[in-house]
Amino acid sequence: MFDDRRRTRIHGGSVTGWDIDVAGVRGVLRNTGTVAKNLSDTGTAMQDNLEEAASAAGTLTDQYGPYASTAGLVGAALSAFLEHWTRDLIYLSDRTSRSVNGAAEATGHYIQGDLTMAATAQREAAKEPKVDLPRVDR
Repeated sequence: MFDDRRRTRIHGGSVTGWDIDVAGVRGVLRNTGTVAKNLSDTGTAMQDNLEEAASAAGTLTDQYGPYASTAGLVGAALSAFLEHWTRDLIYLSDRTSRSVNGAAEATGHYIQGDLTMAATAQREAAKEPKVDLPRVDR
């Protein structure tokens, strides 16, 4: 939401010319927050639904056991799918959260006239999220 007539310039970490449409930023943040909440709810529902589907898919194992796993082929495939995409979904969630919160924080500092803190908030928000998932030994 930067005015095109006065672009933000960053030289050596300092901002030399901010011209932010504060109301516009707030509107975008509100809309983005709504969409992010919907995305989060969808991710949670997907995880629950995949786990339920994996459980309901049944097994293709000997009825007399012993069983190392009761997931069966479909359940194992759904589990592998979820495991594969979990890191990306967590990354998207973290990236969205950092971006929205960073924009809000930078705008707040801008309103207060603290352009150094605004630049710091912007720089921190742009950092790459790190997703550390526990490894599951098979």
